[in-house]
Amino acid sequence: MKQKVTDIIKTHIDREFYLEKPKDASLGHYAAPLAFSLAKELRKPPAVIAHEIAVKLQNEAIFESVTALGGYINFKLSADFMDSYATYFLHNPSEFGRGKKNENILIEFVSANPTGPLHIGHARGAVIGDCLCRIGLMLGYNITSEYYINDAGNQVDLLGLSIFLAGHEKILKLKTEWPDQYYRGEYITDLAYAAQLRFGKSIFEDEKNIADLTLWGKDEMMSLIRRNLADANINFDNYVSEKSLYPKWKDSFDKLQKRGKTYEKEGKIWIKSQEFGDEKDRVIIREDNRPTYLAGDIVYHDDKFARNFDRYINIWGADHHGYIARVKAALNFMGYDDNKLEIILAQMVSLLKGGEPYKMSKRAGNFILMSEIIEEIGSDALRFMFISKKSDTHLEFDVNELKKDDSSNPIYYVNYAHARINQLFAKCSKSVDDVIDVQLSGLNESAQNLLFASLLLPEVLEDAFETRQMQKVTDYLKSLAALVHKFYNENRVFESEFEDRYLKLLSTAALSLRTGLRLIGIEAKEKM
Repeated sequence: MKQKVTDIIKTHIDREFYLEKPKDASLGHYAAPLAFSLAKELRKPPAVIAHEIAVKLQNEAIFESVTALGGYINFKLSADFMDSYATYFLHNPSEFGRGKKNENILIEFVSANPTGPLHIGHARGAVIGDCLCRIGLMLGYNITSEYYINDAGNQVDLLGLSIFLAGHEKILKLKTEWPDQYYRGEYITDLAYAAQLRFGKSIFEDEKNIADLTLWGKDEMMSLIRRNLADANINFDNYVSEKSLYPKWKDSFDKLQKRGKTYEKEGKIWIKSQEFGDEKDRVIIREDNRPTYLAGDIVYHDDKFARNFDRYINIWGADHHGYIARVKAALNFMGYDDNKLEIILAQMVSLLKGGEPYKMSKRAGNFILMSEIIEEIGSDALRFMFISKKSDTHLEFDVNELKKDDSSNPIYYVNYAHARINQLFAKCSKSVDDVIDVQLSGLNESAQNLLFASLLLPEVLEDAFETRQMQKVTDYLKSLAALVHKFYNENRVFESEFEDRYLKLLSTAALSLRTGLRLIGIEAKEKM
């Protein structure tokens, strides 16, 4: 609708402008501060210019009214115009919110080390990334989702060692000296028992077997991670192994070296990342010629950019903030446009239960498992809450609140609005097909407000994707649900003279609720 309004205005005024929502909804559906930017050029007060433009536009059929106030031009859409949109989308529900873009985007997210189960910190980035992919695809972008498996280096080696030592202690019953660093938690013991079933207890009798346990344990962890993600309704197009990319490291290193962006010092090879805004230069090859963690990131991003996407989006934990400058430096030094890489940082999550901090998982050792929270509140509630705030702000909520069947529980509140509409159709013994072509005329103010709000989803999706703020979708769904409940409580539908018109109106709201929920990975409830 917004685009249609913009196109109509441009037929009268050949100027760039933007539309915004009036602070006072009673003034109209959209407002344009166009007159302020024209005041100097036309040498007239903004109020006079706004009035002149309003007069030009007031006969356009799509507007019920065009008014000028304080230099702003306010537009109220006609019920007939909004009805035409509602009718089209009710006939073509799969087109509601769908766009056409000519851009290929690679979105990488989660990418947790395959050394343990996913925890709630991983879950936030996972849900944000998955919603971004779903909405981007709906808007018409060519989206590819990717998980980068960090399966090389000390952290993965430590997994094999931890499994070996757990087997040494728990299965062979031998006194075991644990190193300063190792992976804790019952999942390591579980892996040791699983390794016994796979290889026999002899696997724990010789340290030479640690390498085999490392490979096996990494694969077991990746299987678990995939199951954790699937339980949250998250799937990836690609899984890329860091280890599989290491044969390409020489090519990436040569690119850096040929451009004079590396040097040797203290027996190590450094990248001149400080030239590109990093706090200091970074080591990429150790004294023993082993590439560092940063080298893995460099070769991976070299591989990504060689695939020629138009844009690249990475979703990282906030603790990876320091890596942004060094990775962008490496991309620039290798001859790529580093501006094509966008990093979204997801802040950590704090959970409460009954007002008290949620207990750490014994199974995981020292963090809260994603799987435990899904088991406690369900995938829908987890997904809804984990995108309910901007990704760069701390998120805290009480899991007990998400078990309540009342308006304090946002996912219940939104689902109840959708189910309530379905129940009303059942009570009236009608379906959407019975009312789809009814003309929405004679609607009262609250009905017109609900109709307008119900048709805003495409604009919300566009805004949420372009600003990377998924909470705009959950905010919209809560706001629309509130309007549905308010309308339901204030207006009689069943056996009223407006029954069919109100049912069509509510079916439009239901379509928006259902579509919005689906695009954040939640299936709307039909009954509650």
